[in-house]
Amino acid sequence: MDYAMQLLTENEQRVVSALQLDGRAGPGRIAEVLDLSPRTVTRVIARLTADGRLAVVNVPNPAHGLRGAMLLRVKVLRGRTPVIAEGLAKRDDVLFVDILAGGEEISAVALGGLDGRLVHDALPSTSAVTELRAHSILHVFSDATQWRTGLLTAEEVAALTPAPPGEDLTLDELDRRLLARLAVDARLGPGELAAEAPESTVRRRLDRLTAAGRIRTYANIDVRALGLAVDANVWMTVPPGRLDEAGQVLAKHPAVHGTLATTGVTNLMAAVWCRDTSDLYAFVTSLDVPSAEVTVVARAVKRGGRPGSQKI
Repeated sequence: MDYAMQLLTENEQRVVSALQLDGRAGPGRIAEVLDLSPRTVTRVIARLTADGRLAVVNVPNPAHGLRGAMLLRVKVLRGRTPVIAEGLAKRDDVLFVDILAGGEEISAVALGGLDGRLVHDALPSTSAVTELRAHSILHVFSDATQWRTGLLTAEEVAALTPAPPGEDLTLDELDRRLLARLAVDARLGPGELAAEAPESTVRRRLDRLTAAGRIRTYANIDVRALGLAVDANVWMTVPPGRLDEAGQVLAKHPAVHGTLATTGVTNLMAAVWCRDTSDLYAFVTSLDVPSAEVTVVARAVKRGGRPGSQKI
């Protein structure tokens, strides 16, 4: 059954909205704020997780995790795109991988240090790569973890938003192992992580990592279930003096789920979700920029460190 074609109910969308704010919030807390029963919240999360429409993962904080990150555009020979995309997706230092419409180009976000030489050395069948453009990410105006459905009231948002992080900390080996587990499922509790260390130790470490902002969750929802059928990237060239202003404005747009300033011929990229191509057209024609290239995502191979198979 293609669950992605079924639109979520209002209550299901509100639960997803709560998880966007705090992916580790317990069903009881979500139920209290949204005036639902804990059983309903538990059932919604379990059902959406089981059928693959929802996964809550831990992702790096741009304040430290995306320093030196790269935005890659890889062109490949026809028919070889899936191999290259899957090869990128298997790398721990690659967070996002999309196959663009047309099937001959991949876009990806890779953490610091990944360059063209490493891509060619690390991927299978790299002779199929015909062009690689690697753009350094200069500034993150917004990323996917900050996108919101906008369905909750201001009071509900305030009640579910975690406290701001305190002082940063230096990670040790146990911290890294816990974060690696949470990168797959951020809702794992101390008991489920007890294989890494005694449960009491894990509990203290999770509290410590959360307080420092190192546990930063991303509710990876198949947006088609929200009625958003078109996923696109808009690559813009903006005069340097207007770059910051344009990035700040785009970051606040409800359709935008990521805004990055980069090096390269295009210096501003916005990732957008729209209901249809008419909505995408309206978004693009509203832009006050000298030039823009629009690419549509055909398949989201990996999102937020989690492999997926979302097809648009």
